Amino acid sequence: MNEEKFTMFRNRFTKVYRHLSKQAQKQGVTCYRVYDHDLPEFPVSIELYENHVYVAEYKRRHHLDEDAHAIWMQQTMRIISETTGIPTELIHTKLRQRKPGRKGQYQKTDATKSEFTVQENGLKFIVNLEDYLDTGLFLDHRVTRKMVQQESAGKRIMNLFAYTGSFSVYAAAGNAAAIATVDLSKTYIQWAERNLQLNGLTNPAYTFLQADVLAHIKQVPVESYDLIIMDPPTFSNSKRMDDILDIQRDHVSLINDCLRILAPGGILYFSTNARKFVLESGKLQTDKIKDITRATTPFDFEGKLFRWCYKMEK
Repeated sequence: MNEEKFTMFRNRFTKVYRHLSKQAQKQGVTCYRVYDHDLPEFPVSIELYENHVYVAEYKRRHHLDEDAHAIWMQQTMRIISETTGIPTELIHTKLRQRKPGRKGQYQKTDATKSEFTVQENGLKFIVNLEDYLDTGLFLDHRVTRKMVQQESAGKRIMNLFAYTGSFSVYAAAGNAAAIATVDLSKTYIQWAERNLQLNGLTNPAYTFLQADVLAHIKQVPVESYDLIIMDPPTFSNSKRMDDILDIQRDHVSLINDCLRILAPGGILYFSTNARKFVLESGKLQTDKIKDITRATTPFDFEGKLFRWCYKMEK
């Protein structure tokens, strides 16, 4: 790749970094996305986790042999380091393929332990930028998490497809009466429990369950919860599930199952990263549906966020 391309990347990255870092500082945000495949020759996503940088390279046919690719990556890291002032040893790189669903992949990609703690809105979260396909904290739901915290006082809450439990931490910080955190992965359920412990938010009424969500919610008694958060993968075919999850096909039954277990006046937050998702609102057992996608999009994801978010009331 010629020097001109690297100059283009340096100019682009410097511009967005200056702009977004100012906004982040103003809002007290220390973990945010800076760049997401802005230039076709640099198909990476770049996020800051305080004094660390996470660079996820999307797999593509780049027509570079192994040596040329290594030089390209080295030069890219150098530009990121020089622009942010963060040393290259604190820049973590990951090759990720675009797979359907962002939480259907539970396997480790490496055996090393490289956890550290970051803060968001005064709360602490364990992240790991090396060992898993995702970092432990999805930055695009920063605003949604705060909304949940503000609505949690005295509520019975269920967090489905909970991943590492960040919504549960916010709900606990908002003085929820009870929280059920449910995910298929034992690793992530334990991670969620540790996140609550880290914030001193343990409570016998805050429970953690490793379970197949699709099967589990059918067994929950009616009107058991006041607020449910559901952020499922686009697709999952884990061996631990009784069935395959396809969110476009299955969202109607999933949402209606959630509405059944909500108390009257209860709230469901539903989001999905399925790019071509179409909400079949006519088949849902509520007409109180609000598209809050734009309202919950953080400053660092404006114009580059592929997810939908809805608030539904029973």
